[in-house]
Parts: sequence; structure tokens; C-alpha cells
Amino acid sequence: MSETTSFPRAGFIRRLAAMIYDTLVAIAVGMCAALVAIVVLVILLENNILDKHGMEHTSEVIQASLLYKTLIQIWVAAWVLGFFVWFWRNGGQTIGMRAWRLRLFSTNDKPLSYSRALWRILCSLGGIGTLLVLLDVKSKQSLQDRLAHTEMLVLSKEANHHRSWGNV
Repeated sequence: MSETTSFPRAGFIRRLAAMIYDTLVAIAVGMCAALVAIVVLVILLENNILDKHGMEHTSEVIQASLLYKTLIQIWVAAWVLGFFVWFWRNGGQTIGMRAWRLRLFSTNDKPLSYSRALWRILCSLGGIGTLLVLLDVKSKQSLQDRLAHTEMLVLSKEANHHRSWGNV
């Protein structure tokens, strides 16, 4: 962890910019996940593997079914959460964080596990936890950073390359 002390903690504006970028990517991930789920449901309904409950059109069945809509929403949410958790666990950067030269580091000398990355995203309260950075001017720690024992650092241009990750 001592090697990371040369990098400053990220401020609110840089974090917000990365969040906007990542929100666009997360929307795309969610749309692709929804597409897959809906296509699978359509195939199952059209081939009479699932019952249409007397409805003629498959879209009517999906829209009328609370179960199908809930399954699609859970599927999409899992993929969006998985997007953040996987990128944070494997490299410490999402696509937006990479563009803004931000990287997530552990503050307790333990590697960031999948469960801790998931805990971090849940503690972020949909990004609202980042507002704490505005109040905590001295240490620039968000709610999710404090609760998950992580910190968001601004990398140099050289350190932002994948080949440098072994040195950071």
C-alpha cells in the first residue's frame, strides 16, 4: 500500500465524470442483458415451453406477468452489478475510471474480494455516497470508501497503463 501514497485521492468532479461515463456503459450492459432475457422468454413462449395463459402475443404475456418482469429486472441488475464488481476486482478500474485515470485501492492491505466489491457498490447507495467527498475535503473519502475500506486515487498517465499495474 505504501506505493500508492504517491497518488492523490480523487476529488468529487473527477469521480462524477467517471460515474457519468460508467452510467452510460452500465445502461448499455443492462440493455444487452434485457435483450438476451427477452429473446429467451420469447423463444420459450413461442415454442409453447412456457404457457401464454390464453394471450395471443408474446409481448402481452411478458407485460402482464409480474414474474417475467421481475425476472428480467433481477437479471439486468445482476449484470449491471457484475459489471462494476468484476472491473473493480480485476484491475481496480471501470471503463470510466480508466478514462479519468482513477483506480480503486484497498486501504487495509487485503486484496479487494468480490464480496467487498459488492459491499462497496451497495454502500454507494446508487452513487449518493460519493457526495460525502464534498463534505470531507481533507481526506476525500466517500461513504462506500469508508465502509468497504477502499480509496479512489488519481493515477499519473504512466501509471494508468495496464503494463504499469504490477508496479502500483
